[in-house]
Amino acid sequence: DWTSFIFAIFLQFFLFSKGHLFNKTLINFFGLFVYLGLLVFLTVIISENFGDLKNSIIDLINIENFYSKENFKEVATIAGTFFGFFSIIILNFGDFSRYVKNDKELKKGNLSLILNLLIFSIVSVAIVIGADIILNKNNSDVSQIFTNPTDIIGKFNNNYLTICALMFMLAASLSTNMIANYVPSQNTLINFLPNALSLKTSGLIIIIFGGIIGIFWNPILSQIGILSVIDTLGCFFGPTFGIIVTDYYLIKQKKIINKDIFSSLTDGNYYYSGGWHIKALYSLFIGFIFSAATIWNPDLRFFQSFSWLIGLIITSMTYYLLAKR
Repeated sequence: DWTSFIFAIFLQFFLFSKGHLFNKTLINFFGLFVYLGLLVFLTVIISENFGDLKNSIIDLINIENFYSKENFKEVATIAGTFFGFFSIIILNFGDFSRYVKNDKELKKGNLSLILNLLIFSIVSVAIVIGADIILNKNNSDVSQIFTNPTDIIGKFNNNYLTICALMFMLAASLSTNMIANYVPSQNTLINFLPNALSLKTSGLIIIIFGGIIGIFWNPILSQIGILSVIDTLGCFFGPTFGIIVTDYYLIKQKKIINKDIFSSLTDGNYYYSGGWHIKALYSLFIGFIFSAATIWNPDLRFFQSFSWLIGLIITSMTYYLLAKR
């Protein structure tokens, strides 16, 4: 375990410290490589259990009771998960969109995100259902349906399949970590100390902190409720996005005065109250309270999948009412 952990950390440092052009090539390769693994696994499942898999999927997409209360709850939960998924991308969107050549390329990339999520979800659901069918046919000890790839592979007593699957999982984890964690952290550090840090030195700081957190996660951090703290901090993201979108589209009407964005002059358009936009801060914390309530209030935890969306809506409405002229 320790060998794998250290290997993964230093492999990421080696790969991710070569600049954005190399990262772009890496992302494209990992994307194709992971889909190749999914398709190979799906092909194996279909080739042996096509009839059972087809019948299970037909039962799954039965729309006779589509408008029932139970179905609406499930669909709403999935919708909340979609918002949560894209909230992660929104946080580091600028880290990658800054390199696009034009608006057409940007829109193409945004569309690919949606299509990728849909295709990936469909293939993943088919694999999960197919794996469950195979495990039940083989009389495996299956008390629940497995959705985690490591759990599924662990039930198949096949060393070759395990090794191949782990290779694809390593590629998937590397690409996800690079997009969601490594590059944004690296840019933040370099922007904070541009004269002192480079791609490699900032990368060393990231792997040191990542290593410390990884070492103490199971024995300490996961035992003291750190996930609730992280989820609480995440409750700021929906409100932040709500302010940005409402301000740009509804308040500013998509008009930005570039020369004043970083200006500290008191007569600048974005100087506000001593450099602080008090109305935006009020809106941010009001939305945060509603969003965080889904985590800390036991009676509201069934809304937790929608915490991001709740914070966005409350903050957007509050900010619009406060900031409109």
